[in-house]
Amino acid sequence: MRRAITVHTRGQWPDEAAVDTVTLPFLDRHRRRIRLVADSGTPFLLDLPRAQHLSEGDGLELDTGSYIRVRSAAEPVIEIAADGPTELLRIAWHIGNRHLPLQVAGDRLRIRADHVIAAMVEGLGGHVVWVDAPFDPEIGAYAGVAHGHDPER
Repeated sequence: MRRAITVHTRGQWPDEAAVDTVTLPFLDRHRRRIRLVADSGTPFLLDLPRAQHLSEGDGLELDTGSYIRVRSAAEPVIEIAADGPTELLRIAWHIGNRHLPLQVAGDRLRIRADHVIAAMVEGLGGHVVWVDAPFDPEIGAYAGVAHGHDPER
C-alpha cells in the first residue's frame, strides 16, 4: 500500500507530480495516521510523524516521490454577509469569541452549519445563506507553535 509521509502546503510542491487526489470534509482533515481512499478508489496510508491539518491544494508526498493533492469536500456550511464591513467584523468577533472555525470567503464569512450560531448572526444583523461548499477555515495564528495547549508536549 502506498504511504503518504509528508505534507507540503499549497504552492510548495510540484503540481505536475500529483498522481491522484483525495477529497475530505473539514473534520477528516486533521490527521496523523489513517487509511484513506484516493478519489480514484486506490487506498493509501497517511503516515505522518505528528497530526497535521490538511488544506485545499496541499500535497501529500508518497514514499514513491509522487504526490496526492488534497481537496476540500463540499459540506453543509453557512455563508454570512452583512450590510457593511464594520458589521461583518463585529459578527466575526462574536464567532471568534466562541472559538469556532471560520473561513474568510471573499466578502463573506463561512462557518460549519449550526442553527444556533445562524440565529445569533441574524440577531446581530447578519445575512445567512445555507449552502453546500468546501470548508477550509483559517488554521490560526499559533498553528504549529508549541504552547500550553499543545497535546504533543
